[in-house]
Amino acid sequence: MRDDRASGNSTPPAVWFAYSPDRKGLHPRAHLKDFCGVLQADGYAGFDKLYNDANPDHPIREAACWAHVRRKFYDIQVANDSPLAKSALERIAELYGIETPIRGQSADIRREIRQARSGPLLDALYRWFKELLTQVSAKSELAVATRYAMSRWKALTRFTADGTIEIDNNAAERALRAVALGRKNYLFAGSDAGGERAAAIYSLVGSAKLHGLDPQAYLRHVIERIAEHPVNRIEELLPWRVDLQPDLTNRLAA
Repeated sequence: MRDDRASGNSTPPAVWFAYSPDRKGLHPRAHLKDFCGVLQADGYAGFDKLYNDANPDHPIREAACWAHVRRKFYDIQVANDSPLAKSALERIAELYGIETPIRGQSADIRREIRQARSGPLLDALYRWFKELLTQVSAKSELAVATRYAMSRWKALTRFTADGTIEIDNNAAERALRAVALGRKNYLFAGSDAGGERAAAIYSLVGSAKLHGLDPQAYLRHVIERIAEHPVNRIEELLPWRVDLQPDLTNRLAA
């Protein structure tokens, strides 16, 4: 998932899905073998060998997700009405409160504001987490949630030093929602080849949505033209290069 509009970047947003027959870590390593930059993701163990110095020719820096941290405390609060979990949620909410007004600002402005306002909150939160661990059982759900956050602290705080990084990876999670709904409705892709085709369609549909296009209208536009479209100009059919207004005008006239 690429969407840098929140940091004032005009690069077209896009989402890319890749099918794999299992959840082994070798698949993301193959997909991202030439990538260099920041990867923001959840705590999936298959990503671990991608980060830091594992690939010195194409170093990938990890940015973790505060939404995943928050969810752990939220589940505890809902289940047990825990005052400590509630306090954790309130402290995390303060971080999100700083993000709302700076969405769409330049990366430099976002970094400056985060370092001035989010930095001290994060330092205080880390100290509070350490104190919390002395107050609860080491096997409690609160301790597990706290250790999850502390073990990823460098990646969780990386967004304060880089204004292009988001506080969470919710954009990717939203794009994945279509896959989760699909599993409930039709269960299987049928074959590996079917899975690869489904990934391609998910990529086109998801990217079309990011650009405010109706997916059905966009796919119709592409299918009506692709057979005669020059293969060396295929990028002209990408969602951010397509203008569906002439199609709509012609159909209304007909």
